[in-house]
Amino acid sequence: MTGGLQPLEWMFFDTMLRLRPQEKLDERIVIVGIDEKDIQWVGQYPVPDEKIAELLTKLETYQPLAIGLDIFKNVPVEPGAEQLARVFQKNTNIIGIEKVLRPGEIPPHRNLPPEQVGFGDLVHDNDIKNRRYLLYTTNPANPKNEKEDKYSLALRLVSTYLDAKGINGGAGKNDPNTIMINQVELPRITKNFGGYVNVKNDGLYILMNFRNNSQPFHVVSLRNILNDKNDEVNQKLLRGRLVLIGNRNMSAGDIFYTNGVHTLELKGVIYGVDYHAHVISQIISTVIDGRPMLGSWGDIEEYTWIVIWGFLPIIIGRLTQSVRRNVLSVGVAGVCLFSCGYIMLWQWGIWIPVAPSLLVLAVNGVGLSAFAFYQHDKFLRSQINERQNTIQNTFHVIHNGPLQTLGYGLKHMRSKDIPYEQLLAQFEKLDKEIRELGDLLKLQALTEEETLRLGSGLILELSRPLHDLLYEVYSSTLERDSFENFKTLKVKVRNFEPIDDKYVSMEDKRGICLFLEEALCNIGKHAQGAKRVQASGMYAESKYKLSVKDNGCGIKSKLENKGTRHCQAVAKKLGGEFRRESISSRGTICELTWIPTKNFRF
Repeated sequence: MTGGLQPLEWMFFDTMLRLRPQEKLDERIVIVGIDEKDIQWVGQYPVPDEKIAELLTKLETYQPLAIGLDIFKNVPVEPGAEQLARVFQKNTNIIGIEKVLRPGEIPPHRNLPPEQVGFGDLVHDNDIKNRRYLLYTTNPANPKNEKEDKYSLALRLVSTYLDAKGINGGAGKNDPNTIMINQVELPRITKNFGGYVNVKNDGLYILMNFRNNSQPFHVVSLRNILNDKNDEVNQKLLRGRLVLIGNRNMSAGDIFYTNGVHTLELKGVIYGVDYHAHVISQIISTVIDGRPMLGSWGDIEEYTWIVIWGFLPIIIGRLTQSVRRNVLSVGVAGVCLFSCGYIMLWQWGIWIPVAPSLLVLAVNGVGLSAFAFYQHDKFLRSQINERQNTIQNTFHVIHNGPLQTLGYGLKHMRSKDIPYEQLLAQFEKLDKEIRELGDLLKLQALTEEETLRLGSGLILELSRPLHDLLYEVYSSTLERDSFENFKTLKVKVRNFEPIDDKYVSMEDKRGICLFLEEALCNIGKHAQGAKRVQASGMYAESKYKLSVKDNGCGIKSKLENKGTRHCQAVAKKLGGEFRRESISSRGTICELTWIPTKNFRF
């Protein structure tokens, strides 16, 4: 709609034109090209009027239908100016050129009447490539005078040829602003036409349908005509034909750019006289031979076409249900799309939108595939993380629950210092804890409830405030009878300041609660002789410190067990620090410190 895809659409258009099968040479048009060897032969450039007059006179002896002189003759080139003027006055089938488009208008030769003048202006697109041809326009110097319509060189020559065949033209029926010849309307380039958006519309433009051939027309040189060589051949070649005379040398600068023909003498460059010849051949071939002109759909048809190709990859994605198959199917659909555009252009002369259709196909196909792949990968990662969390949580439940009960029972089995009935009760408790653990894991697999099971068997709702959870962990852990060191405690101090829930997620709460449980369990297992335990959580210099202190025997081993590594992992996830060390006098401190605002989640 904004024209952003025009360059891409033009590229596809040029490519499809080049891919068409080669066409036969058009015998109706002959080009007399003035090449570099002609200039050397003449010995003067520009070629003097004398030689041009001599050339025109010689050509007239071969009885061509009309001669188009694609050389500006507004300024005399002596010698021979008067001689050329007499030739123009004598022969009414010679069409000269002028330039009418601004800037730089160039008038025709003064001895040519208006009906023997056609403009030679060629219009290029924004990429400097020539794909359009202006057939007629209102004189820019006098736009309000309808009688001042200007006709192109090609249209003048086409009219002469068709009049000789008894074929007349007029205004179009479906589009009164175009020309209809022999019931064939020439498709006019409108404001939005094919791949064009907001194109300048100051006359009747048609789209170029180049004749795809390494030699689309017969080309003879100026010296070949003037040397009186091959008169019989030239007579047969030129009689009743349309003859175009123009420069076919680089020094003249009469060159234009196109990628629509791959068999050009110079890649991407076409001579101006050849360009006019292609237009003449295009119109005559359409009217007489049925060769299609190039047109386009209306806006409704084009938008419908684009929307269809937008929905197609969505349907493909539904059917394939596979990223790889979807990308492959979209690739095949893209080839089919380009093929449809090519066939429509080649067989019926319809330029359909390929670039926007291909873009929406790629975005909805590859883009949705990439999104689906991302979502699938994200789902797999979430599943892996969920399983890892389940395994980790299971380890903590087993470590702080059944394993502690088992360790307590094994210790007293070896020392044989408790009655059999009491030992049996411990193992019955272990059996119950393991069974409860299995039920808990089944429940967590079936529900998304955010809960935490402590080693004591207590299940906490993680949606509760963190400080309430810490109180629950503290009380529940110290009440466990499987830790003998808890029995010697005389002083128990606890104080947990609240933290706003927006600063901690449920996973953070889980890790913090397990840290506190692990720290307390370590006291129960290793703090022999401890009489005092202090658990606190408080703010200090914008940091929250959660610490557990005891006055037991202190740390005896520097090896890091799984519990210590878990505490370190919790600290890393919170962006904080963890330390566990002996106190100088007596006892151990286990501390987790972090800045709550760092974990703020919007």
